[in-house]
Amino acid sequence: MGKKKTPAINSSSTADIAFLLLCYFLMTTTMGSQNGLSRRLPPMPDPNQKLEDQKVNRRNIIVVKINSADRLLAGSEPMDISQLKDKVKEFLTNPLDDPNLPEKTMTDIEGFGQYPVSKGVISLQNDRGTSYQAYIAVQNELVKAVNEIRDDFALKNYGKPFLTLNEEQQEITKKAIPQNISEAEPKDVTKK
Repeated sequence: MGKKKTPAINSSSTADIAFLLLCYFLMTTTMGSQNGLSRRLPPMPDPNQKLEDQKVNRRNIIVVKINSADRLLAGSEPMDISQLKDKVKEFLTNPLDDPNLPEKTMTDIEGFGQYPVSKGVISLQNDRGTSYQAYIAVQNELVKAVNEIRDDFALKNYGKPFLTLNEEQQEITKKAIPQNISEAEPKDVTKK
């Protein structure tokens, strides 16, 4: 009797099937894309504007610093992140017209009329060693402060929150309550 042949599986098309499956998964899967922070850059200054007109009055700037230990300093006061939103809201609204807080200029907003717009600017500086978590948390608090002021304006003038306003009303609200956040290049803020 001769040797029995062991039956084998025909694998000639296995490579083709694997290739087709690979192509299928590459075409149907979504790759994780890197999403950045959505920020609108300030407009370019008018080239005809004089240089001295571009300077910002010291009282109109609040400097928010985060050091490498993720400690926060707003203005000249060390604070917890939970206090930052209220500090920024008070700074931007200047409810008592404090001479140390930002000045307001009466601005004619198309579709609304005259409104005192704050000249307040938030300058954010962070250390190279600042954690992303602390940086994003501070960013969120700054944006949350501006959004709450916009909500207050929208409720007072339109009777509904900012996000439920129509496009024209949102533009008016953005002009009345601008979001001026300046981000400085990261540096070592712990060294003086």
